[in-house]
Amino acid sequence: MKNLRPRQAVPELIVKTTNGMDWNLRDSQPENFTMVIFYRGIHCPVCKKYLEELNTMVNDFKDKGVNIICVSSNTKELAEKTVEEWDVDNLTIGHSFDVEDGRKWDLYISEGIKDSEPSEFVEPALFLIRPDSTLYSASIQSMPFARPQFVDLIKSISFVNKEDYPARGEA
Repeated sequence: MKNLRPRQAVPELIVKTTNGMDWNLRDSQPENFTMVIFYRGIHCPVCKKYLEELNTMVNDFKDKGVNIICVSSNTKELAEKTVEEWDVDNLTIGHSFDVEDGRKWDLYISEGIKDSEPSEFVEPALFLIRPDSTLYSASIQSMPFARPQFVDLIKSISFVNKEDYPARGEA
């Protein structure tokens, strides 16, 4: 059974970031949404492509009133290496996210199967969270692929904002 429900409060999310700050969801204060993206980590080439694409669209999301945070269970050192090696200079990168906290977010947790993978890490997910910290939408994956496309998401957010479309899936 899923813990998270649309229109209900999401779990606390406080993460350390590569810029040395603690990022707190409750302090995000977006105009419309905070988009929380959980990604597998520096070992994942699909994550690299996904976050680099998002990096080019940050202003499109800002124009829609969306704040963005990208979070992994990577260590501080691996997250800093991500920022150095990937083209993600427009993104806030959170690190050291505990996999047990990931379970509170209904995330899938994987065990590493290659030397390049951590012993445990979160699988990808994308959440849109309202300014009052309630869940609007969630896309939670058990594999690195089949993630929401950002171009489609921007169009959807435009529709949601224009039509005041409510969160669905709450029943």
